Amino acid sequence: MERWQNRVAVVTGASSGIGAAIVKDLAKAGLIVVGLARRVEKVEALKKGLTKEQQNRVHAVKCDVSSESSVNSTFEWIVKTLGGVDILVNNAGMTNPGKLSTMDISKVRQVIDTNVLGVIQCTQHAFKSMKERNFAGHILIVNSILGHTIPVMPGNVEMNIYPPTKYAITAITEIYRQEFKGLGTKIKITSISPGLVDTEIVSDKIKKHFGDCILRSEDISSGVMYAISTPPHVQVHELTIKPVGESM
Repeated sequence: MERWQNRVAVVTGASSGIGAAIVKDLAKAGLIVVGLARRVEKVEALKKGLTKEQQNRVHAVKCDVSSESSVNSTFEWIVKTLGGVDILVNNAGMTNPGKLSTMDISKVRQVIDTNVLGVIQCTQHAFKSMKERNFAGHILIVNSILGHTIPVMPGNVEMNIYPPTKYAITAITEIYRQEFKGLGTKIKITSISPGLVDTEIVSDKIKKHFGDCILRSEDISSGVMYAISTPPHVQVHELTIKPVGESM
């Protein structure tokens, strides 16, 4: 991890759950961390659990990844203020209730704009920063096992467009791998696919059904830390993390 000391890591969806855990672990590892979130006050609150020195290296910035103008202004600030992006963790994601066959199209579009276009927009800015500085950075995307298979869920669970957005991320990760190589860079790309995680996005109904067979946000953050700690010649392309005994 020595080569990442005082390097700039950007984490989307940093207000809670997996994003918050990643922000804390990166700060403890000696990086300068920019936590992006719509609920920026929650990023400010999580800083209180860090040492004073770590707090000074965490920047809480309000950003809606589904908004092109918000993403543009945010990354312009990062480049101008901090010099560029060395690591990007695309973690922001959402889902809406409803059945794909009947739900409001605006609700479907909201999920696609966040889970797919948000990743693309943020990655374009990070890649541009890395390429212009000829820096072999690392871009990670928090995917899901639902981006590889769609299980039959208990009861009347409404997954609708969420798994398709994660299937898109699986394909996008491979596209990035090919493009980064073809454009003559050593920039790494990693997809991390968790099983069930105890976060806000998971309904209480699902949590109750699976009981103790569930991951913690810190487990996924550990996966991020492992991926970025690999030597420059090693690329973890896909990392699947499941709780022991998971049936999905």
